[in-house]
Amino acid sequence: MTKKEKVRIVIDRLAQAYPQSDCTLEYEEPWKLLVSVRLAAQCTDERVNRIVPGLYDRFPTVAALADADVTEIEAIVSPCGLGKSKARDIKACMQMLRDVYQEKVPDEMDELLKLPGVGRKSANLILGDVYHKPAIVTDTHCIRLSNRLGLVKNETNPAKVEAALWKIVPPKEGNALCHRFVDHGREICTARTKPYCERCCLADICPSRQN
Repeated sequence: MTKKEKVRIVIDRLAQAYPQSDCTLEYEEPWKLLVSVRLAAQCTDERVNRIVPGLYDRFPTVAALADADVTEIEAIVSPCGLGKSKARDIKACMQMLRDVYQEKVPDEMDELLKLPGVGRKSANLILGDVYHKPAIVTDTHCIRLSNRLGLVKNETNPAKVEAALWKIVPPKEGNALCHRFVDHGREICTARTKPYCERCCLADICPSRQN
């Protein structure tokens, strides 16, 4: 079985197992997803979703966050960890959105990567979820499952995993597949416990299956 054939099976089975998979960060406007994905670094999406309403009550617009005292932002977002650097990036990102992009989140990778605190993972999430463009979000679940399934081999560099997946994943399927990797990684193919291979819909094609 080639990797393209295997990934086709993975896509189809995970789509059946998790038909409603979507981004677990809650947002109403594209700029708020930018804020949340920065806060989600080394923090759970659940905690981010609890923290951001207070941030937006205090600073409800791009301009308000751009003009905010960074220490005020830090005080609100500190429960997400790395409060100082995250607050600094959020303020700088909102300033650039206001001053360069007329408060509109860019819809191209090269432009998104110019924003403070935005890397390829965050940019791909914006492209896929907001603009419905081809995207592969190489978060920890995507990287772990891609290795365990044999779609990549002993590769943990997010950029290299992304490049490898682009070679075998149909562009229109990438974003949804990555969301399903998250659900499957949380429920079945876990990182902190022994994977629940006996309940896995991919067990018969997985070289890492544990008996």
